Amino acid sequence: MEAHYPFTLPPLPYAYDALLPELDERTMHFHHDKHFNTYVENLNKLLQDHPQYHDWSLERLMQDWPELPEDIRQGVRNNAGGVYNHDLYFKTLHPAPASAPGPALQQAIDRDFGDLQGLKAAMRYCGTPLAYSFPEAEQEKSVTVVELKEKGTVSLRTLPLTPLLGCDVWEHAYYLPYQNRRDEYFEAWWRLVDWPGVTLRYGELTSPRTQYPAP
Repeated sequence: MEAHYPFTLPPLPYAYDALLPELDERTMHFHHDKHFNTYVENLNKLLQDHPQYHDWSLERLMQDWPELPEDIRQGVRNNAGGVYNHDLYFKTLHPAPASAPGPALQQAIDRDFGDLQGLKAAMRYCGTPLAYSFPEAEQEKSVTVVELKEKGTVSLRTLPLTPLLGCDVWEHAYYLPYQNRRDEYFEAWWRLVDWPGVTLRYGELTSPRTQYPAP
């Protein structure tokens, strides 16, 4: 997607039917082309009449949203978060067969959750997302699960966290094939996680770099 205004909807990283049978083609069209795109369009509308922010990146809009004018502040926060979260969601899914975390990420998961099943249980309880905690000291670094009750991301000005992986548990993500069976959807989503991609992202975050990478 564009690095700044006007933001554009990134293409789906795979074919709309590539995640069958876990996620059907109709759901992918609605989720990506309709819901995701609505966040992109709303964000552009909010910024349209504020050219002083047109060069702000998506990450800066999420980090520094308290500096925005009051009339667009909360809307930009919600919609920028929606864009970021959906971009991450679609990028961290991959067609079958199921994969597994690489050694570095697996070691972190074992340390902080006991094993992969421990992480799965924690994410099932919270829904989303898994994040990397930037340490003030080497021994403090960790991966953690944070529950989101809003459309924001886990990396706000007050939290030294950057998302690694997120499961969208809003009904638009699963209701067409699963109706109210959210747990079945979670199991399907878990089988689609692109663990090699998440491991690569984890490796980038644990190397010296800026605190808030793009999704």
